Amino acid sequence: MNKKIAGLFTSVIGLSILLAGCSLKGEQAVDEVDVPQDTTYVDELEKNALDPGAAEAPAEGDAPAEGEEEQPEEGAKEGESATAKRQLFLMDANGMVVPMTFELPQTNEVAKETLEYLVKDGPVTDMLPNGFQAVLPAGTTINGIDAQEDGTLIVDFSKEFNEYEAASEKKILESITYTLTQFENVKNVAIRVEGQELAKMPVDGTPIGKSYSRADGINLMDNGITTVNSQSVTLYFPAEAVDGTPYEVPVTERMNSNAENDYEEIVNALIDGPAMDSNLSNVFNTGSALASEPTLKDGILNLEFNTEVLSNVDEAAITDQLMETLVMSLTELEEVEAVSVKVEGVEEVFNEHGEAYAEPVSREQYVPAEKL
Repeated sequence: MNKKIAGLFTSVIGLSILLAGCSLKGEQAVDEVDVPQDTTYVDELEKNALDPGAAEAPAEGDAPAEGEEEQPEEGAKEGESATAKRQLFLMDANGMVVPMTFELPQTNEVAKETLEYLVKDGPVTDMLPNGFQAVLPAGTTINGIDAQEDGTLIVDFSKEFNEYEAASEKKILESITYTLTQFENVKNVAIRVEGQELAKMPVDGTPIGKSYSRADGINLMDNGITTVNSQSVTLYFPAEAVDGTPYEVPVTERMNSNAENDYEEIVNALIDGPAMDSNLSNVFNTGSALASEPTLKDGILNLEFNTEVLSNVDEAAITDQLMETLVMSLTELEEVEAVSVKVEGVEEVFNEHGEAYAEPVSREQYVPAEKL
């Protein structure tokens, strides 16, 4: 036998004996060492014994194995990131500040992200319906947001916030306030620019005070009623976008505060409809009226109308827009959580799709409910 080959053969045999010896010593060493009871691999072995497939699953946060697809986040469909429905108060073609609902990415900075969608030329641009526009000046950024225990949200904007025209001032203030107060735990909004607190808006001097809230109104209408013995109420009336998409417009106006039943006064204002020159629509048929006095019980406002309110008498149906107008307007009142609609002499009322209004309708049917 060739000496080199013989030497190689001898080396291989020697290495095998050496490895075998190490293996035996290793097993003996394991027997001699006390393994801590909380060692994680013991639990892993037990888990894999019960579920053989578990051994192949990547640990949380690890990249998926080759050939495997990464699973979407909880709550999101495959191939999509998590989103949430939120309202953005934008300006329509008539210069009114109106809510539009969008699916926005879900992040840990909800308020900041939502405000960023109010900036012109920002991420909302490609999502805007025809005729709509964002309200905050282009280039505006949010330096920080601070939530207070009393429900006030302090927002600090960059200096670009000041670069708007005077005619847009109240619209900007209303848009910010209503967009942020859609969140259940936000009641008021305070504004800062580069860390400086604003008691009034920087261009036209609209007073803000310590904070601004929905009580200050939106799209204010002068209906001739003075502030003496009156109160502000916000009513919703439908409008139609350039492409035919319907949407609701909130309008704040003064109403007599000495009425025997404030709820009846509000419903009658909705029945009368908006001002003739407002580009808004009246959803009530001629002759519609309350058949009895509204009553509030356990947060549910009970309304009974005459049959003129029906859009289809044979099917006992009322329009979806009429119901949305009623619910959005009346639930602006803090004590009203939902609205129940009945019709005199009719056993059950239905929507346009033949579905019965078996339960009171809450605001959450039209507006996303979320806390910061």
